[in-house]
Amino acid sequence: MNRKRTLTYTIPYILWLGLFVIAPVILLIIQSFGNLNGHFTFGNYVTYFSSGTYLRMTFNSIFFAFIVTAITLLISYPMAYIMSRLKHAQFWLLLVILPTWVNLLLKAYAFIGLFSKTGTINEFLSLIGFAPHQMMFTNMSFLVVAAYIEIPFMIMPIFNSLVELDKSYINAARDLGATQWQTLVKVVFPMSMGGVKAGIQAVFIPTLSLFMITRLIGGNRVITLGTAIEEHFLVTQNWGMGSTIGVILIVAMILTMMITRDRKKKGGKHGR
Repeated sequence: MNRKRTLTYTIPYILWLGLFVIAPVILLIIQSFGNLNGHFTFGNYVTYFSSGTYLRMTFNSIFFAFIVTAITLLISYPMAYIMSRLKHAQFWLLLVILPTWVNLLLKAYAFIGLFSKTGTINEFLSLIGFAPHQMMFTNMSFLVVAAYIEIPFMIMPIFNSLVELDKSYINAARDLGATQWQTLVKVVFPMSMGGVKAGIQAVFIPTLSLFMITRLIGGNRVITLGTAIEEHFLVTQNWGMGSTIGVILIVAMILTMMITRDRKKKGGKHGR
């Protein structure tokens, strides 16, 4: 009876996974081996790995994703640590989550209103005697907006790992004479590493494929793999090359997950 019930719940999940995850990836892989005429070819992969433009684009994607991830981690960990120690921690977490309910396009246009030459920031600078600055369509504006959008996704897993920490380890460290800083660095941070890794995955992987922010805020100065995929599918209509870049992006995501996964020792046995 239990097996039948488990099977009943499992079948819809398997169907969903097959139709909306596995099937699209298989179609993307198949399409990556097609040329403009729909004929089978390895030319897309040859072009990708032999083209300095595509390789530079890949480096840019990884570089900017790394910078955004580093910025969000530096901001999010102290913030999550402070929130986890507050009396109404879940309320403060809700305030962090609230911006994720706002449409990404609306948030992008809000930043355009802030960063444009006639925007709020430049108007304030003019009031205190500074000339308007070009803030839009720069690497810095892209990094600021991308980090702002991704911060909640870094905070949430770190916050959860800090809340679930066994307080007896912290108390033991203090009883043994560790300072608050030593306790944080040598006890709290290593024990919350699972949340940090989950946050890195949640930020680094989506940032690799950002394209709308690069268009609206970066002004195509920041070219990423996501931008290239959009260009090939919607502008040049070279779906084979767009699919090839999509496959490369999926491989990069899988590698990121493998690098940042939790490595637990089997059997729970530790060598002496």
